[in-house]
Amino acid sequence: MLTKDLLRVSRAGGGYHPQFAERGDRPLAARVIGVYRGHVGEPKGDLDAALEALEREAGDFKLVRGFAKLLEREATFETRAAIEPERARTAAFAAAESVGVVTAEERGRALSRAADELGSTPEAVERSLYADLEARQVLVAFDARWGPEDLLAQYDLSLAQTALFDATEVRIRSSEPKALVSAVKRLRLLYEIRKTDADDDRQGAGVSHREVVITGPDSLFRSTRRYGTAFARLLRTVAEANEWRLVATIDDRGTERELVLTEEDVRVPGTEPVADVSYDSGVEADFATRFSSLDLDWALVREPEPLESGARVMIPDFAFDWPHGDFRVYFEIMGFWTPEYVAKKLDQLDRLEAVDMLVAVDDSLGVGAEIEARDARAIAYSGSVRVKDVRDALRRYEDRLNERSAAELPEELVPDADVVGLTALADRYGVGVAAIEGKSFPAHELVGRTLVRPSVLESLADTVEPGMALAEAEAAFDEHGIDDASAALSTLGYRVEWAGLSGGTVREK
Repeated sequence: MLTKDLLRVSRAGGGYHPQFAERGDRPLAARVIGVYRGHVGEPKGDLDAALEALEREAGDFKLVRGFAKLLEREATFETRAAIEPERARTAAFAAAESVGVVTAEERGRALSRAADELGSTPEAVERSLYADLEARQVLVAFDARWGPEDLLAQYDLSLAQTALFDATEVRIRSSEPKALVSAVKRLRLLYEIRKTDADDDRQGAGVSHREVVITGPDSLFRSTRRYGTAFARLLRTVAEANEWRLVATIDDRGTERELVLTEEDVRVPGTEPVADVSYDSGVEADFATRFSSLDLDWALVREPEPLESGARVMIPDFAFDWPHGDFRVYFEIMGFWTPEYVAKKLDQLDRLEAVDMLVAVDDSLGVGAEIEARDARAIAYSGSVRVKDVRDALRRYEDRLNERSAAELPEELVPDADVVGLTALADRYGVGVAAIEGKSFPAHELVGRTLVRPSVLESLADTVEPGMALAEAEAAFDEHGIDDASAALSTLGYRVEWAGLSGGTVREK
């Protein structure tokens, strides 16, 4: 962003129109870059004087200063002094007090006394006294990432960001709606999604007909710098899309004005979106990490597809996908928000149709009963969402899905393989393990969690014998694809006699 004193806008027709750079400003951008490059090794005061001369020549203070503001971020300034300035001042002021400086001669004696104390020269002390002032700092490096063309693009983006600082509401349509919503949520902005008229042709065919409406700070408490900065950062992500349209309501010193931006106005010069894919809050990140560490059938999906909620759209925080069929449970985490925002969420839940929804709700909101009344399962939490509570809620779906799958399978299952694990067999049928656990297997015997034909067990009975090292028995089981040696030994009538860390020996029960 630029500072607000550099904002250039037109209010013609009651609107709010940023005055973007034009193609004809390219030579001026090149000259500002040249001023910086030409002053490497020079004091900042000299650089500023050269920029002021260029401002007078160009006749546009704000444009030149805007370019300079962006380029200054690519510049490195250092204090160059023989003596650390604060140390030099301390010694010089102490000497001046003892001498009683009034005349130039007395000043010279004070500098000489300070130089003697510091082991330096009066000239070095004098040059060091105020070397840390901004105007005397030296431009030691300038490595601009933009040429003149990209500097114009960066200026336009920064100008638009500054204009958005005073936005009270922003409405966005984009050809990349999911990336847009992800950025909005990462920046912790309050939002809702509305469906727009499919015949609206104000924007290209690639733009979504779902509009993201972001509520600004004025409608909640008061303007805050955090919100203004978040709107500005969001624009960078918006401008990454090929097609987009942004309409903002601007509080222009108490007067509401409309700002309209499209991809024709702003582009991002070779940078990535500011909001990486992550989580809206620590609560969500913590839950996702802990849930993913469990070996469950459910696959956790971050920010699934939008759900229609009346004339609006809702994007839950997560979804749980059942891998053994086309079934999804949505999951929303409601933290502490304003009463108005909670009311919107409840209204969205009320308008959802034919959707399985779990909602983790902060105890402090006190709306668990209202959520349950909307056919969504409420899971109370305080501080963090307990994975066990979510697991228990999902289990009722598992039981129902497994019962349905089991009913569609024959009562007797006869796998072709001599040895097959229950998990592998369930995968072949496209069901959960629980769906086959109650079936009978007339051609196999269940050894632990593995089905084994009797002929294989007979062969193993001839191989395994008392006194055999456990490692040898395990190798024999491995040859047949049996990985549960303890269960196999028990089936054959053996046990393991352990000898500390040295291993075990096969013994008869």
